[in-house]
Amino acid sequence: MFFFLSKFLAFFTKPSNLLFLLALAGLVLMVTRYARAGRRILVTSVILLLLFGISPLGRQLVLVLEGRFPAWDASRGAPDGVIVLGGAIAPDVSAARGEIALGGAAERMTVVADLARRYPNAKIVFTGGTPSLFGGPREADYVLPLWESFGIARNRILLERDSRNTTENATMTKALVNPKPGERWLLVTSSWHMPRAMGAFRAAGFQVEPYPVDWISTGDEIGAPDLSESFAAGLYAIDNAAHEWVGMLVYWLTGRSPEFFPAPARTGGCDKAAASDNCRR
Repeated sequence: MFFFLSKFLAFFTKPSNLLFLLALAGLVLMVTRYARAGRRILVTSVILLLLFGISPLGRQLVLVLEGRFPAWDASRGAPDGVIVLGGAIAPDVSAARGEIALGGAAERMTVVADLARRYPNAKIVFTGGTPSLFGGPREADYVLPLWESFGIARNRILLERDSRNTTENATMTKALVNPKPGERWLLVTSSWHMPRAMGAFRAAGFQVEPYPVDWISTGDEIGAPDLSESFAAGLYAIDNAAHEWVGMLVYWLTGRSPEFFPAPARTGGCDKAAASDNCRR
């Protein structure tokens, strides 16, 4: 039930969707006796869309998310495994075209080539089924050909193909790999998604180390609008940020994350927030 409700409500977590609906409502009201209210609603929604499109607000909100977890520290030594969250593959397009189609989060998939080479003994795990509310092709079914083209041996790859959201990524991956005490697992996902993902894995009792990729902010998001970009870029940023912030709040309120805004571990890499056997040394 949570999955279906979350997918339905996800549409309304994006400001651009809400403003377009508001504009549509204004248009409808303009042909009724509430025409004046309709005009005001329409003008207000259009102005807000324009402001969100050119303002740095969305990029600043993304910047906060992306700055929460720093780049992984390789000096601690080789990990035992690498977990890659789904979200980079377009399964419907892949099924229609007969080859893997990567989306905007392609770095989640391509960084594995370097990690597999640097750490030849590490297991490589992909977790991701179908993100669609109505089912369909699964992301995991298109991973093997890509990773094998990177030179990764098939016996190193584990696929979890049933999860549909970040909570299920965490619980189903833990069940699949059964992490042992003292093992170190990297979690690869987009930097802006890392706080919510870490919260989900902590709630599942699976100690992982964040390996953020797929940055979309520059680190300096304050200043004059970049008029070389389209309004869509600004709306995409604020939609992305709002979806993550609302998602973190929902995860926290429903017990799917122990914190509203998960932070890096503070005790030598062993995360007190994750009640997990593999956190014990």
